[in-house]
Amino acid sequence: MLHTTKAIVLKVIRHGDRTVVLKAYTEEFGLRSYMVRAGGKGGIPQALLQPLNRLDLVVNEQPERDIHTIREARVDRPYKNVPFDAVRGTLALFVQEVLYKVLRGEAADPAMYGFIQEALEAMDTSTEIRNYPLIFLLRLSAELGFSPAPPMNGEDAFDMREGEFIKGVAPHGHTLGPPHSTHLISLLEVGFGTMTAPVIPGTQRRELLDHLLLYFRMHIEGLGELRSPAVLHQALG
Repeated sequence: MLHTTKAIVLKVIRHGDRTVVLKAYTEEFGLRSYMVRAGGKGGIPQALLQPLNRLDLVVNEQPERDIHTIREARVDRPYKNVPFDAVRGTLALFVQEVLYKVLRGEAADPAMYGFIQEALEAMDTSTEIRNYPLIFLLRLSAELGFSPAPPMNGEDAFDMREGEFIKGVAPHGHTLGPPHSTHLISLLEVGFGTMTAPVIPGTQRRELLDHLLLYFRMHIEGLGELRSPAVLHQALG
């Protein structure tokens, strides 16, 4: 049955000489795989299949199959800055890798889809992006259900296993103390529209990102190591 849906490209996997499997997160169906004829006469242009492209699709959904097909595709909202800005391009690699690894729901999730659209727009248009990876992960953790709980009075360390702030050090040892926990607290209420605050020294910002990725691995089974943070650290300084 034919349906129209907005979608975000997550990954393209080569399947044959002119066919690929497109992994996309759709507004109407959640995570989906589509068999696509790419390039050439009658195929979908390769430029449309770049990671994180925001598309309008006409798809043929077949409930009994794991891989569906695309009848039509066009760009919904082209990026203004990401293709022409090396730092934003590195951010896009990071966001793409994270989303590809954590999005697993094969059902519509309007809140998650709306969050991703907001995150991509901020990545493309915000003037200050040094704190973007930290804010992106914290906001994503809330959508996935394991956002850090705000601290109570005197709690200045973050228990990464339990996802809450504590006093002192947790017995299991996975505790994030000052100054990283202080920066984490200051970021909890920061949205994509206020990324200029707080000011975090570069070394501590990179270390906090590594700690947040460890936090994700502790709460998402099978997440594994990511390749993009090493490049991201160099790009953001």
